[in-house]
Amino acid sequence: MKKLTDGNGRQIRYMRVSVTDRCNLRCRYCTPTARFVSLSHTEIITYEEIERLARILAPRGVSSIRITGGEPLVRRHLDRLIRSLCRIPGLRDISLTTNGVLLAPLARPLRRAGLSRVNVSLDSLRADRFSWITDPSGRNGSVGPDAILRGLEEARLAGMDPIKINVVLMRGFNDDELEVFAALTRDREYEVRFIEFMPLSPQGFWGKEKVVAAAEVISRLQALNGTLEPLGRGKGSGPAVRYRIPGHSGTLGFITPISEHFCVHCNRIRVTADGKLRTCLFSDRETDLIQPLRSGASDTEIFRLIEAALKEKPDGHGIEEGGTIRTCARTMSHIGG
Repeated sequence: MKKLTDGNGRQIRYMRVSVTDRCNLRCRYCTPTARFVSLSHTEIITYEEIERLARILAPRGVSSIRITGGEPLVRRHLDRLIRSLCRIPGLRDISLTTNGVLLAPLARPLRRAGLSRVNVSLDSLRADRFSWITDPSGRNGSVGPDAILRGLEEARLAGMDPIKINVVLMRGFNDDELEVFAALTRDREYEVRFIEFMPLSPQGFWGKEKVVAAAEVISRLQALNGTLEPLGRGKGSGPAVRYRIPGHSGTLGFITPISEHFCVHCNRIRVTADGKLRTCLFSDRETDLIQPLRSGASDTEIFRLIEAALKEKPDGHGIEEGGTIRTCARTMSHIGG
């Protein structure tokens, strides 16, 4: 069967699907500052529609699906979707990106359903900073980094592997926590991934002066630890360049969308919670899949829609064009993390 490729000959093997735009946090760099209007129930892609897309694409080379949000764990019966995806021939890897707030009680049921690995977003290990970045309104005062760490431990005990901790570094906010984040890899086989701050934030929050380049982070960690051992990309590492602190069980990863983009190796597509296909995170060009899915289009017709969209997939994200930074019309809460 014909493999799914883009106009630059890159084979698409990975689909990220947002199951909701709702979230139990309101991170400053993710959610619009104006009143956020969630999608209605009828606008959100159904589990059956996600499964159908997976069945169309798996024989054509898509072998990995990542479930995202919003916060995917706020959507009910997520284990049902994971179980159905695991039954699709050709799908070898089902993963999840979460803020971790609800992970502790759900880790074992999700693992039993077939979830293989998890990425958890955690931008500060200090309670005051965690509250500032995740809860501008002060509504979730009882939620803190300790709850996220408990979720990570439950995921580890459930047998998920790898477990990745995503840290968006912002100069002047959390760039002084490098050592404490790196210490999480000492006794646990976690991968702590430092991600350069991307211009996907609500208007006015992102600034180039806040970006901490991966090269600087590596240099600072080398100064603290004497050396870092370079590693291969490993299972599910995607764009991360990986290292290990000698003697540590886990690893460090560095994702560089600003200082050194990795678009030449891009093998992914995204489907938003309202069923729009995005062939590039930073491109506002979208293809509606909900309408054909709900109006009787055949699997072949849907595949041709996706194939046509991929012919226009950009060869690079084009964040910095003509010396200026380009931002997206939609924030991450709308696109899907």
